[in-house]
Amino acid sequence: MQTSFFQRVLLPGFILQSVLIGGGYATGRELVQFFLNSGPLGGFLGILVATAAFSLISMLSFEFARLTQSYTYRSFFKKLLGKGWFVYELAYFALGILVLAVIGSAAGEVVAEHLNISSTLGTVVLMVCICVLVAWGTKLIEKVLAGWSFLLYLVYGAFVYLYLTEYGENVTEQLFYGEIKGSWFISAIQYVGYNVAALPLILFCVRHMRGRKDSLLAGAMAGPLAMLPALFFFVAMVANSTQITQAKVPSDFMMQQLNMPWLQAIFYVVLFGTFIETGTAFIHGMNERIAEVYTEKQQIMPKFLRPTIAAIVLILSIYLASSVGLVGLIGSGYGTLTWVFVVVFVFPLLSVGSYRIFLCGK
Repeated sequence: MQTSFFQRVLLPGFILQSVLIGGGYATGRELVQFFLNSGPLGGFLGILVATAAFSLISMLSFEFARLTQSYTYRSFFKKLLGKGWFVYELAYFALGILVLAVIGSAAGEVVAEHLNISSTLGTVVLMVCICVLVAWGTKLIEKVLAGWSFLLYLVYGAFVYLYLTEYGENVTEQLFYGEIKGSWFISAIQYVGYNVAALPLILFCVRHMRGRKDSLLAGAMAGPLAMLPALFFFVAMVANSTQITQAKVPSDFMMQQLNMPWLQAIFYVVLFGTFIETGTAFIHGMNERIAEVYTEKQQIMPKFLRPTIAAIVLILSIYLASSVGLVGLIGSGYGTLTWVFVVVFVFPLLSVGSYRIFLCGK
C-alpha cells in the first residue's frame, strides 16, 4: 500500500505529541514540577535535553519495531526483554491509571472552577468521552490524534503569543540569564522517564515506514514535534513564574489572567480534547494488547470488550483522581514510576536494542 511522507515521517511525531500532552504538559503543572522549579534557565536547558532524549529513543524504538515487525508494546518488549517483557506491562498499567487520574483530576478542577459544578462530574464526563472514542478502533483514533494536534498547535500558539505580549517584557532576560536551581538535568531525565513509556503505544505508525531512513528520520522529528508546544508554554510561564508555580492548574490560571472570554472558550475545548487524546491512547494500547492475544488464537476480539475494558480502567482512575488530587498525583506518582521505565525500557533499548539494530540488523 502506498504511503505518504506525512504518514511515514511526520505522523508518528504528531501522534506522540497527542499521547504525551495530557500527562506531559497540558495542565502546566508538569512543567512546573520538572522544569520551572529548576529556574528559568535550568528549565529551558532541561526541555532541550528532554527533546533530544525523545528523539534518540524514538529513532531506536521505531527502527527496532520495524526490523522485528513489533507493532504493539507486547510484541516489542517480548523482542527487547525476552521473558522479562511483562515487567513493562505491569509498570505501563500503573502509569496508565496514574495518567488517566491526572487528566481526570485536571478536567474536574477546570469544570468546578468555571461551571460551578462537581469536579467529579467533570471527571466522569471526560472518561465517558474517552470510552466512546476507544470503542471505534485504530483508524479513527489515528485520524483524531493527528488532526487534533494541528488545532492544538494553533490555539497554544495564540495563547502563548497573547500572554507574552501582555506579561513577557523581561522574559528574554529571565530565560537566558536567569537562575539554574537544583539538578535540572536529573529532572529532565525524570520527565523523559515517565513520558517515554507512552512511546510503545504509537508503534502502529511504524507500519507505514518503508525502511531505516524513514524510521530514523521519523524518530528525529518526533522529539521536536512532541515538545515544541511544551517549550512555548514554558517560555510563557517564565514571564510570571512566581505566581504560576503556586497554581494547581497553571494553564487555567494563565488563561484567567488574559481575561479574553472568546479565547478561554476555545482553549478549554482544546484542553479537554487533549485530555481525551491522551486517555484514549493509553486505553487503546491496552485494548490492542488484548486484541493481539485473540489474533494469536486466530480469533477476533469481541467489540464489546473495548468499551468494557475502558470503563473498568476509567472507574479506577476516577477513584484515584478524587482521592489524591492533581498536585499529589504529579508530585509523587510520576517521580516514583519514572525510574522504573528508565530501567525496563530506556537502558535495554540503548544497549540490547542498539546492538541488534546496528550490529545484527535484526
